[in-house]
Amino acid sequence: MPVKCCFYRSPAAGAMAWSENMDTLLANQAGLDAFRTFLKSEFSEENVEFWLACEDFKKTESREKITSKAKMIYSEFIVADAPKEINIDFSTRDLISKNIAEPTLKCFDEAQKLVYSLMAKDSFPRFLKSEVYRKLVNSQQVGNHKRWLPFL
Repeated sequence: MPVKCCFYRSPAAGAMAWSENMDTLLANQAGLDAFRTFLKSEFSEENVEFWLACEDFKKTESREKITSKAKMIYSEFIVADAPKEINIDFSTRDLISKNIAEPTLKCFDEAQKLVYSLMAKDSFPRFLKSEVYRKLVNSQQVGNHKRWLPFL
C-alpha cells in the first residue's frame, strides 16, 4: 500500500466538509448515502429521491425520454396520493399537472426548488445534529489520525 502524505484527504475527511452546506453533502456519494439513511429514519426520503430524479431528468436529451421520465416523476412524486408524494403547495402542483402533457426540462424546477429549500432549512440542520452524522464524523476522525501517521 502506498504511503500517503500528511495532507492526504480521505473520503472520511469529507464528512466534516458536508456540514459546510447541503450542496457539498449532495455532491458526495457517501454524504448522499448518509443523508438518505437519515431521511429514511425520519420517513422523508421522498424529498431527496425527488431532488435526485429531477437532477437526472434535467440531463435527458431525447424528446421521448423527457416525456416518459416526466410522467414517471409525476406519478411517483407529484400526483395526489402518489407513492412518494412530496409536500408542495397547490399552485405548484397544479402548474405541473397542467403542463405534464407536454413536459419540458424545466417543468419540475419550481417543485425542486421548494423541496431543496425544505431540506436545506429543515432536514439538513437536523442531519448535522443526528446520531448518524456524529457517529460517521467520530469514526472518520479516528481513522484519519492513523492515516496521518504512516507508521501506525
